[in-house]
Amino acid sequence: MDKKLLDIVSYTGEGYMPLIDFEKWRVAELRYIDELEIDNLKDMQKHNETDEIFVLLEGDFTLFIGGQGDEIGEIQAVKLEPLKIYNVKKGTFHTHTPEKNATVLIVENADTCDDNSPTVKLTKEQKKIIKDLYLKVNNT
Repeated sequence: MDKKLLDIVSYTGEGYMPLIDFEKWRVAELRYIDELEIDNLKDMQKHNETDEIFVLLEGDFTLFIGGQGDEIGEIQAVKLEPLKIYNVKKGTFHTHTPEKNATVLIVENADTCDDNSPTVKLTKEQKKIIKDLYLKVNNT
């Protein structure tokens, strides 16, 4: 296939990997990585310049939302369903736990980076809330 007409990319590693950046948008994949295991979560981040779309392609993935503002607010959890679009709105704190079997497609602005995506450390109490929510939405 002529590479001027079609890009074909894939990723089989761990963690987050941008696959295609084009002008203002980026498509990436997120897979299991030990730092995102439920007991290893340390912070939530928000993106100040973009929404972030998550699409579960396969496996199990839990998304945690922590409100908007300067600090993490009420934390909520949702277990993603395959092939549904989950759009985390600009300025919304979030983190996630992909299981070892998970593959998630992510769409965001191509310039999304640490400079425009601040993080806030989770408190001990917030980590407990996240773990309790994780157990509840995953029926464990």
